[in-house]
Amino acid sequence: MHLRADIWVSGYLRRCAVEGATAVLRKRGAAEAGAIFVRVDRLDGQTALYGPAPQSELGAREGIDRLWARMHAQAWVDPLDSEQRLRREMDFDPDLWIVEVEDRKGRCFLDLAD
Repeated sequence: MHLRADIWVSGYLRRCAVEGATAVLRKRGAAEAGAIFVRVDRLDGQTALYGPAPQSELGAREGIDRLWARMHAQAWVDPLDSEQRLRREMDFDPDLWIVEVEDRKGRCFLDLAD
Protein backbone atom coordinates (compact mmCIF):
# COMPACT_ATOMS: atom_id res chain seq x y z
CA MET A 1 0.00 0.00 0.00
CA HIS A 2 1.31 3.43 -1.01
CA LEU A 3 1.49 6.51 1.11
CA ARG A 4 -1.06 9.06 0.02
CA ALA A 5 0.33 11.19 -2.80
CA ASP A 6 0.05 14.43 -0.84
CA ILE A 7 2.02 13.00 2.09
CA TRP A 8 4.70 11.54 -0.20
CA VAL A 9 5.12 14.85 -2.08
CA SER A 10 5.40 16.80 1.17
CA GLY A 11 8.16 14.49 2.39
CA TYR A 12 9.92 14.61 -0.97
CA LEU A 13 9.96 18.42 -0.99
CA ARG A 14 11.56 18.37 2.46
CA ARG A 15 14.11 15.78 1.37
CA CYS A 16 15.17 17.96 -1.54
CA ALA A 17 15.49 20.99 0.74
CA VAL A 18 17.63 19.05 3.22
CA GLU A 19 19.92 17.95 0.37
CA GLY A 20 20.32 21.55 -0.85
CA ALA A 21 18.19 21.29 -3.98
CA THR A 22 15.32 23.63 -4.79
CA ALA A 23 12.02 21.81 -5.27
CA VAL A 24 8.56 23.25 -5.84
CA LEU A 25 5.13 21.80 -6.36
CA ARG A 26 4.09 22.83 -9.85
CA LYS A 27 0.78 20.96 -10.01
CA ARG A 28 -1.29 19.44 -7.24
CA GLY A 29 -3.15 16.27 -8.16
CA ALA A 30 -5.50 13.88 -6.41
CA ALA A 31 -4.48 13.73 -2.73
CA GLU A 32 -5.11 10.03 -2.24
CA ALA A 33 -3.68 8.38 -5.31
CA GLY A 34 -2.63 10.82 -8.02
CA ALA A 35 0.33 9.81 -10.18
CA ILE A 36 3.47 11.83 -9.41
CA PHE A 37 5.99 13.08 -11.94
CA VAL A 38 9.32 14.68 -11.02
CA ARG A 39 11.24 16.87 -13.43
CA VAL A 40 14.88 17.57 -12.57
CA ASP A 41 16.55 20.61 -14.13
CA ARG A 42 20.36 20.74 -13.99
CA LEU A 43 20.22 24.47 -14.83
CA ASP A 44 22.43 23.91 -17.88
CA GLY A 45 19.71 23.42 -20.47
CA GLN A 46 19.17 19.72 -19.66
CA THR A 47 16.33 18.05 -17.79
CA ALA A 48 15.22 14.58 -16.78
CA LEU A 49 11.65 13.45 -16.21
CA TYR A 50 10.76 10.65 -13.81
CA GLY A 51 7.42 8.93 -13.42
CA PRO A 52 5.97 5.87 -11.75
CA ALA A 53 7.68 2.62 -12.74
CA PRO A 54 5.46 -0.36 -13.55
CA GLN A 55 4.33 -2.11 -10.38
CA SER A 56 5.91 -5.33 -11.65
CA GLU A 57 9.30 -3.61 -11.17
CA LEU A 58 8.64 -3.13 -7.45
CA GLY A 59 8.73 -6.89 -6.84
CA ALA A 60 10.13 -7.88 -3.47
CA ARG A 61 11.96 -4.66 -2.67
CA GLU A 62 11.52 -4.21 1.05
CA GLY A 63 10.81 -0.77 2.44
CA ILE A 64 10.32 0.97 -0.90
CA ASP A 65 6.94 2.65 -1.24
CA ARG A 66 7.33 3.95 -4.78
CA LEU A 67 9.65 3.03 -7.60
CA TRP A 68 10.53 5.44 -10.41
CA ALA A 69 11.58 5.25 -14.04
CA ARG A 70 13.12 7.81 -16.38
CA MET A 71 10.46 8.76 -18.91
CA HIS A 72 12.88 9.03 -21.88
CA ALA A 73 15.66 6.89 -23.33
CA GLN A 74 18.47 9.44 -23.05
CA ALA A 75 20.04 10.37 -19.73
CA TRP A 76 19.15 14.05 -20.19
CA VAL A 77 16.84 15.83 -22.62
CA ASP A 78 15.99 19.35 -23.70
CA PRO A 79 13.48 21.07 -21.36
CA LEU A 80 11.01 21.35 -24.25
CA ASP A 81 11.04 17.57 -24.71
CA SER A 82 10.29 16.91 -21.04
CA GLU A 83 7.58 19.59 -21.07
CA GLN A 84 5.90 17.99 -24.09
CA ARG A 85 5.90 14.62 -22.32
CA LEU A 86 4.36 16.22 -19.23
CA ARG A 87 1.63 17.79 -21.38
CA ARG A 88 0.77 14.39 -22.85
CA GLU A 89 0.61 12.90 -19.35
CA MET A 90 -1.66 15.75 -18.16
CA ASP A 91 -3.97 15.21 -21.14
CA PHE A 92 -4.21 11.54 -20.15
CA ASP A 93 -4.50 12.09 -16.37
CA PRO A 94 -5.52 15.56 -15.17
CA ASP A 95 -5.18 14.45 -11.49
CA LEU A 96 -1.41 13.97 -11.62
CA TRP A 97 1.16 15.77 -9.50
CA ILE A 98 4.22 17.56 -10.89
CA VAL A 99 7.27 18.39 -8.78
CA GLU A 100 10.03 20.54 -10.28
CA VAL A 101 13.55 20.13 -8.87
CA GLU A 102 16.52 22.38 -9.64
CA ASP A 103 19.85 20.78 -8.84
CA ARG A 104 23.12 21.49 -10.65
CA LYS A 105 24.30 17.96 -9.86
CA GLY A 106 21.16 16.44 -11.44
CA ARG A 107 20.19 14.49 -8.34
CA CYS A 108 16.63 13.15 -8.23
CA PHE A 109 16.49 11.58 -4.72
CA LEU A 110 14.21 8.79 -6.01
CA ASP A 111 14.35 4.97 -5.86
CA LEU A 112 14.89 4.09 -9.53
CA ALA A 113 13.93 0.87 -11.29
CA ASP A 114 16.86 -1.00 -12.83
